[in-house]
Amino acid sequence: MQAVISAALPVFGLIFVGYLCARRAWLGDAALDALNRFVVYLALPAVLFQSMAQITWAELVNPGFLGAFGGGMAATFALSFALDRTVRGRLTDASIEGMGAAYPNAGFMGLPLCLVAFGPASVPAVVVAMLLTATVLFAISIAIIETDLQTTPNWRRTAGFVARALVRNPLVVSPFIGMAFAGAGIALPAPVLHFTTLLGGAASPCALVAIGMFLAQSSGAAREPRIARAVGRLVGLKLVFQPAVTAFLAFRVFDLPAIWAHSALLLSALPIGTGPFMLAQLYGREAAVASRAILISTVLSVVTVSLLIGWFSVR
Repeated sequence: MQAVISAALPVFGLIFVGYLCARRAWLGDAALDALNRFVVYLALPAVLFQSMAQITWAELVNPGFLGAFGGGMAATFALSFALDRTVRGRLTDASIEGMGAAYPNAGFMGLPLCLVAFGPASVPAVVVAMLLTATVLFAISIAIIETDLQTTPNWRRTAGFVARALVRNPLVVSPFIGMAFAGAGIALPAPVLHFTTLLGGAASPCALVAIGMFLAQSSGAAREPRIARAVGRLVGLKLVFQPAVTAFLAFRVFDLPAIWAHSALLLSALPIGTGPFMLAQLYGREAAVASRAILISTVLSVVTVSLLIGWFSVR
């Protein structure tokens, strides 16, 4: 119980503070967008750059973690994609919902939670999870959507669009720049290290407060039976199916060190991130399912993630 309180309570407490700020309008209408931009373009990239610049390739490359976390994500996306195709029959909608079922909130929620639960040694696992989520899963989803929306699919155009989207994403670019420093054996100068430490220190609290504000502003309108069923399916796949598959792979199939296995399971058990909502908005698709699933999965994760952290503490 002490582990749950010390690790989970501060995280969900900050989310609740953000929720209160939005409900009470303490920070103004533009605060959520400003916080999101600060986290995505400055604070989180600083953490990822510094972390990657200070580790070795041997610490980063872990095939077992790729198999466990990536396998759980792939199985969840595939199952959701198949189920939604059966219901609606449109590749674009199925891709967005498949992404929603398999897209953990690794950056905004996973990084601060893993730092509290497992310490700095878990950062490489978080970075790998973020890269798999923000590059591989995002790229596959966009490729499917672009193919579906084009009358005559143009693979060169689709590949170019995906590449440009990834290159412009600071959460993707910053760890690769850090890895380049590490690969070249260049130590970060003291002023740069101090700068990224100060800036990165704001990432966790600002990201968690932003999540709370987003939840407070999420639309509660989508209550029709079809949308309710879709939301229930996504939440069940994300909070139950994905961590179950990841746990089997991490503990039964691959021989992972404890911190990598625990990080893989915790990251896979996180609620749905904002990526699917942003993708639905970008392509003008129905965003009610994504926003509602994010809200419900985050609220339920207060219980599921806390129980998981408690389980880690007795192992």
